[in-house]
Amino acid sequence: MKRRFHPSVVTANDLFEGHPVWRTAEGRWSATIREAEVLRDPETAEARLAAAASDAARVVGPYLAEVATAPQRPAPLHFREVFRVRGPAQASDRLDHLPGE
Repeated sequence: MKRRFHPSVVTANDLFEGHPVWRTAEGRWSATIREAEVLRDPETAEARLAAAASDAARVVGPYLAEVATAPQRPAPLHFREVFRVRGPAQASDRLDHLPGE
């Protein structure tokens, strides 16, 4: 059975900086998910992913990440994407409070 398509964005890691980036509707890479193009059908999503994959001189590992369409910006649905949007500083703040330390 084919999996149901969810709205998605194309994301990857910047080859030079190492940080996450998101593909905009104009075909450029942005450091913020707010500018990401939300893809609403699988055909468009696959075409945008293929275009992103051809940008190997700029990014590494492009893939589709499912999002909820919030009024101000796309909102990631999975923990991995939430972590990538918020960045490691948010996670390291929580690690300072581990029991036993």
